[in-house]
Amino acid sequence: MQIQPSDLGLIARVAELGKRYGDGSGAVTALDEVSLGLRRGEFTAIMGPSGSGKSTLMHIMAGLDAPSTGRVWLGDTEITELPDSALTVLRRRRIGFVFQSFNLVPTLDVRGNVMLPFDLDGRRPTREEQAWIDELFDTLGLRSRIGHRPHELSGGQQQRVAIARALATRPDLVFADEPTGNLDSRTGREVLALLATASARYGQSIAMVTHDPVAASHADRILYLADGRIVRDSTRSSAEEISSFMLSMEAAA
Repeated sequence: MQIQPSDLGLIARVAELGKRYGDGSGAVTALDEVSLGLRRGEFTAIMGPSGSGKSTLMHIMAGLDAPSTGRVWLGDTEITELPDSALTVLRRRRIGFVFQSFNLVPTLDVRGNVMLPFDLDGRRPTREEQAWIDELFDTLGLRSRIGHRPHELSGGQQQRVAIARALATRPDLVFADEPTGNLDSRTGREVLALLATASARYGQSIAMVTHDPVAASHADRILYLADGRIVRDSTRSSAEEISSFMLSMEAAA
């Protein structure tokens, strides 16, 4: 009997993942035989220098890009060979995204942006889902801003809306790509605390790409990439410990 990712407590997995751009002498290897699993309910940070492959890894795990070699699973669904139409549905229903640039729809108010995944799926939230969305509005401090459009919100408020949208459908996995990159340090810490709370209190699985040691220090687990390979897999660490290891990586490069 074949062992499935869920049998191992994993929400996502990649096996012998490779990604190359270009051909011949000009080819660039972004990922080189990467194998890893993301555990259910865990907040994982993916770190590495620029060009280490961390964003490529996230994009492939999220079904936004295809690998050159290897296999990718979300839960027990292998997504490696799924057609674009099936990937689109899978991303909409089972994956949440939080981006550095917020990516809110400027013509929609807060409620409209949070409801967007349901609208795109052609359905209304169930009673349980609506109760969850109401809880998100309260937890994220958005209740008084529901009728506001993005340009009427601060950067931190816009990122809270993006988090609410990412969590609204209770996705299997939320990918956060430098989620504090456009925020001041205090607002960034608040956003990171919200992501950590979503993982600890609600069992939300989160994978965050970041180059910021302070951001990574909020995660339960930290994966370090260099030259397309995982060079370290560590548990929760302080920002100082993370910074020190990152500096040692750059010195060895």
